[in-house]
Amino acid sequence: MTTVTEIAPDVFSICTYIEQIDLQYRQFLIRDEEPLLYHTGTRRMFERVRDAVEEVIDPASLRWIAFSHFEADECGGLNLWLQEAPAQAACSANGSLVSVNDFAFGKVRPLGDGETLTIGAHRLRFLATPHLPHGWDAGHLYDETAGVLFCSDLLHHVGDVAATTTESRVAAMRAMLESSRGTPMDWYIPWTPWAHEWGRVGRLHASPGYQQNRRSGSYLSLRSLRRRQAAGLNDCAALLGRATRSASPT
Repeated sequence: MTTVTEIAPDVFSICTYIEQIDLQYRQFLIRDEEPLLYHTGTRRMFERVRDAVEEVIDPASLRWIAFSHFEADECGGLNLWLQEAPAQAACSANGSLVSVNDFAFGKVRPLGDGETLTIGAHRLRFLATPHLPHGWDAGHLYDETAGVLFCSDLLHHVGDVAATTTESRVAAMRAMLESSRGTPMDWYIPWTPWAHEWGRVGRLHASPGYQQNRRSGSYLSLRSLRRRQAAGLNDCAALLGRATRSASPT
């Protein structure tokens, strides 16, 4: 089942829960002069995501398809969307150079660290965060207008959770990381010197708004929990250090 929830003015979460793996997949739609879809879902999810977008806007009116990193559930449906609408892909400059320029049917807008993209009333800022959560092309999009951080897999956790919450997701993420030890997902978020980027992401709490995790992520309000969430993000950095180093081969 796929549901649509307005999580901020003109910002919508599209959520598909897969019961067999107890996991949600989310895409995000910004309704504006140049509508933007953040993450496409896999190629097989295209029709249900398209139908969900149609509940809010005409899918053919999309102008931007953006995503965090080159992975099937982030951009597997990209070319189907580029055939559906006169849209342009937008991703990190590294991702564009290495993968997306060749993969995408149309032109790609490479985004450098700190670069902004204005789609009407919404101004979006790209944050380059290589290997955070994973992939050297990784980055995150921050909607400065709505105060929404699209943080991809940073706080990945399982379950059929509500679209919004005021509770920290750090404990749920910890449980996911610990349950992954000894599996192919053990290095889901690698411990690298780039982990210091957690601090930069955490400092976004200075702007009132929200944080939205893509993979089974609850929507976290920062308006009442700014300090608490900043501390939570810093705790995540410490958690990753402990979890991955303790799982390292000796």
